[in-house]
Amino acid sequence: MQNTPASLSAQDALIAVMIATSAADEQLRTAEMVAIQRMVNHMPVFADYDTDRIRQIAQTVFDLFEEEDGLDALFGLIRAALPERLNEPAYALACDAAAADGRLREVELRMLEEIREELSIDRLHAAAIEWGARVRHMKP
Repeated sequence: MQNTPASLSAQDALIAVMIATSAADEQLRTAEMVAIQRMVNHMPVFADYDTDRIRQIAQTVFDLFEEEDGLDALFGLIRAALPERLNEPAYALACDAAAADGRLREVELRMLEEIREELSIDRLHAAAIEWGARVRHMKP
């Protein structure tokens, strides 16, 4: 795990949350990666983000997933990097990434629950965020 950064920027942490959610089922689907790239390209929070870092952050997430306590380490990096005001946006981005391929798998739902707990997202707020992601990614 030689490429794991000592710390992440807030934007890196948002990327890591999305990638961790999408890769929770051990697959990062094209639709999910395209959705992540689209969010990075269009959301104001990523206005000055170097998109070349996405690959490095993705590799960090994958490397940590291989470690015994890697998920705890990943959440430690994320919590250290995210200001509290970005916890709910991080959860919203994770929900959007999970819903991007049109199907929520059980492992993704468990990851979202873990993120919700790690970022101390109020359950009522989480329900509203989840509903929004579901309707944004609904297919006809």
